[in-house]
Amino acid sequence: MIKSELIQRVGAANPHLYQRDAERIVNTILEEIIAALARGDRVELRGFGTFIVKHRTARQGRNPRTGETVFVEEKYVPFFKTGKGLRERLNRNYRPGQPDSEGM
Repeated sequence: MIKSELIQRVGAANPHLYQRDAERIVNTILEEIIAALARGDRVELRGFGTFIVKHRTARQGRNPRTGETVFVEEKYVPFFKTGKGLRERLNRNYRPGQPDSEGM
């Protein structure tokens, strides 16, 4: 699913909203998650998962094409850990491309 599909589904599930309002809702949620991560906060959505920022220290890496040693700078990367509810739904009768009985 891509962002525009998510916006369409939010709009379809809430027919009283204009499409632009559904788009504003999705954008606001995503921007708040990004802002929280940028502040170093953790974002937990119960039953879905947790977003955190992990620190990767500087290290020596290797260019896979040439084998040459390269320096990889330190960086911060977003990390998502699935929640128990999401894991359970995915592992219960999962068939790729087929929605489960709860619409996932």
